[in-house]
Amino acid sequence: MRAKRFTQFKRQIIQELKPKVIENIITEMAETRDELLPNTPAHQEATIHYWSASVGRILQAALRREIIDEQWLKETGNLRNSQHLFHIERDKLHR
Repeated sequence: MRAKRFTQFKRQIIQELKPKVIENIITEMAETRDELLPNTPAHQEATIHYWSASVGRILQAALRREIIDEQWLKETGNLRNSQHLFHIERDKLHR
């Protein structure tokens, strides 16, 4: 049963959080565009690719960008799943 919930959690991250993270990245990069940070489409694509490389990184980006918070994880019953995900994907997370 736990494995099924964990798989559902990962699916939820991909289906619900990934589009929000991508939208947030595009918005942030458009707002911070200037001569020093041109944030071209290539920069956006590379940033999106980096933060979408693993389910753990998507979750990490959602937390860092305040798309979700610890309270959301608790309310959805996924705090333990997030801890497990961060543990098994620790080599893929942003440092």
